[in-house]
Amino acid sequence: MFEKQSPDGYRQAAPGIAQRTLVHGNKTLMAEFRLQKDAVLPLHAHPHEQTGYLVQGRIRLTIGDRVHEVAPGDSWCIPGDVQHCAEIIEDAVAIEVFSPVREDYLPL
Repeated sequence: MFEKQSPDGYRQAAPGIAQRTLVHGNKTLMAEFRLQKDAVLPLHAHPHEQTGYLVQGRIRLTIGDRVHEVAPGDSWCIPGDVQHCAEIIEDAVAIEVFSPVREDYLPL
């Protein structure tokens, strides 16, 4: 699968958090998140392993009982079924890969 860059396809994952699936295969899905300052991604867990990279901005990422101050160029991996949340410190962009594919993130 190959996708060209597009400004379309964003959906609200939470207030101030927009998500767009970039590309997906049989085992992985890659998504872009645009995060607005002061937005909060509530505490949650899912069965998918989640690997991410912060492109720009700053966030505070809680994974399990550990809090991480995340800056551009930092990356993370959240095992499946581990609770996590995020506070957006300044406008940010993150790229994340999920395995297995998140059915709820597949393009409509």
